[in-house]
Amino acid sequence: MIRVEGLTVKYGDFVAVEDVSFEIRRGEIFGYIGPNGAGKTTTIRVMATLLEPSAGTIYIDGKDVLKDAHEVKRHLGYMPDFFGVYDNLRVWEYLSFFGRLYGVESKLLEKRIDNAIKLTHLEGKKKSYVEDLSRGMKQRLCLAKTLIHEPELLILDEPASGLDPNARIEIRDLLRDLQAKGKTILISSHILSELAAVCDSVGILEKGKLLDWGKIEEVLDRIKEKRKVRLKLFGKTPEEISTLLRNSGLVMEMRMEGEFYSLELEDDDEKEAGLVEYLIGHGVRIVIPSEKGAVLEEIFKATTKGEVV
Repeated sequence: MIRVEGLTVKYGDFVAVEDVSFEIRRGEIFGYIGPNGAGKTTTIRVMATLLEPSAGTIYIDGKDVLKDAHEVKRHLGYMPDFFGVYDNLRVWEYLSFFGRLYGVESKLLEKRIDNAIKLTHLEGKKKSYVEDLSRGMKQRLCLAKTLIHEPELLILDEPASGLDPNARIEIRDLLRDLQAKGKTILISSHILSELAAVCDSVGILEKGKLLDWGKIEEVLDRIKEKRKVRLKLFGKTPEEISTLLRNSGLVMEMRMEGEFYSLELEDDDEKEAGLVEYLIGHGVRIVIPSEKGAVLEEIFKATTKGEVV
């Protein structure tokens, strides 16, 4: 459904996106991951035909976004990270306005509005004024607007930004419903746990460069040559513990994250067990954190040099 080929975008001397290439299969949910400023929105704006690249191009359903922009727009629905709403319109009026902008025929418009309202669970708000909606409901309304012309592809830039946990769960469930109806979805976010719950594939972007992409399981396999272990160690001074870790012959890389030691080992159960035995044998006590990061967070940290925002 989407093929990105050698995409580069420059703003003067600043390179926002550099030689990015990846593909998104029809019917999948693709998570575009990266910290703020990584180049996610720039890539998305090129996809949405709102920005011309400095080099490379993007194909949507086989159509070049540069040469066939008008046709591409028929196939995609774009929900930006910041969107405007018209407070003095009712929900159905807002959707009618955008339906007419998209060129939906009058005889089909009412049905399209009802379908979009049903899909986004806004049935009880059809006659409400936009200004009376909660932020979560406004997010739903923007998504309904994005669906009004029944696009095959949805491009959603930080759709859960600023929402409370319940509203984020509702948006996540909505994405699953839309995928079940055959939609292909690209969703950008830095809220990794949310993407892990819905995505089939991911692309990891940092400082404008694509570091890895593919199915989650495939990306995870590619980073599994090293195993990351996070431990709280005490019973000796930090200097003594650091010396023990360096002398163990089992730790490939070590750094402090607050009160925890973040260690890289070979991906081997016996090596990890050997390290635990070694530390205990030298009088070091170990606490293993009970919280488990999402799979995507593990992938992101292993792949990038940056931090999860």
